[in-house]
Amino acid sequence: MKVVIIGAQWGDEGKGKIVDYLAEDAKYVVRYAGGPNAGHTIVVDGKQYALHQVPSGILYSDKKVFLGSGMVIDPEALFEELKMLKDNGINWEDRVFISDRAHIILPRYRQMDKDRDAQRKRPIGTTGRGMGIAYSEKAHRDGLRLADLDWKEKMAEFEGEDLEYINKYKDQLLSMRVDMAARMWSVRKDNILFEGAQGAMLDLDSGTYPYVSSGASCAAGAATGCGIGPHDLDKILGVFKAYETRVGNGPMPTEFNAESEGELCDYVRKTGREFGVTTGRARRCGYLDLVALRYACRVNSLDGLVLTHLDIYDAMDQIEACVAYEINGKIVTDFPANIDDLNNAKPVLEKFEGWKTPLKEIKKYSKLPKNAKKYVEFIEGFCSTPVDIISVGYERDETFIRKPVWKK
Repeated sequence: MKVVIIGAQWGDEGKGKIVDYLAEDAKYVVRYAGGPNAGHTIVVDGKQYALHQVPSGILYSDKKVFLGSGMVIDPEALFEELKMLKDNGINWEDRVFISDRAHIILPRYRQMDKDRDAQRKRPIGTTGRGMGIAYSEKAHRDGLRLADLDWKEKMAEFEGEDLEYINKYKDQLLSMRVDMAARMWSVRKDNILFEGAQGAMLDLDSGTYPYVSSGASCAAGAATGCGIGPHDLDKILGVFKAYETRVGNGPMPTEFNAESEGELCDYVRKTGREFGVTTGRARRCGYLDLVALRYACRVNSLDGLVLTHLDIYDAMDQIEACVAYEINGKIVTDFPANIDDLNNAKPVLEKFEGWKTPLKEIKKYSKLPKNAKKYVEFIEGFCSTPVDIISVGYERDETFIRKPVWKK
């Protein structure tokens, strides 16, 4: 069975933890998009691991993981990450493979990325990791793939620092390469978990363009980035937080007002540890945007949702969620493409009573406080999508499943 996990918001929803949790029943874990700008945090037995390019399933000693064709790979950062894992007792040798169709980030791309963003009239807020340049070179058909490292004519195009850098990592990279299409076909009868990066609202086509990532963070990217067809995807789950966050520039209709809601923003940010794993930047925080979440459910054909950070609201008397936008005096219930509309949107909020109960020790849905259930069930009804998994903490076991994942 093949299960896809995507972010259903603007990234940072807790995908890493959920992939790690579900990987126990998978044989292979495949990351299908993004690169070193992603930050997936996993906490196991009180120990925290920050992953950027390596799929989250690596923490299980019996799993094999793949960096897919839709990724852009920073070799230097990748091998630093692998060293970190080894230093922490995680043996990765013969368990990490890279698609021969994945593209490579060269060191100069990082500065090019920063310079390009600085020159924009409306900066996007890039992480400066060179991803945008790598994807741009790919689209221009000038990129460098792993498969090209032993193509003499292609390699003749590089010189100086570029060639020196490539040669430094060439043998290591080639020793890890794999034909993704052939490998995915050969293991098609096994459980495979596909891990996305960023979030649905940052997808190049369906996100808040131009304030998006350069890769395919939509569910369809699991097919294009892994060497399989869309009919072979059995289930798609979208991860979202009980509130909203965003890193970088771009519209965010439900963002807390710094003057009137600054105290609430500080509480959510500190309690939810809303600081970027990759950049360390404080994330923008706001009310749960159900208009955007429903849109993500529809354009990604989500079979189910995964709710994380529900415990952040434990101490609150009342919580609110956005059910519509007011744009230029009109009530809008569908997510617009126009950036001006999104920038001018004011959230129409629905109020919910808090539960004033710690959720971390709860192990099944039936034990949730009544008001927490009401919040969950309202989300399900609004989005016409069931909430199959709920996370109430950072640890693996602070998670419970309402509907079996590895069953069709």
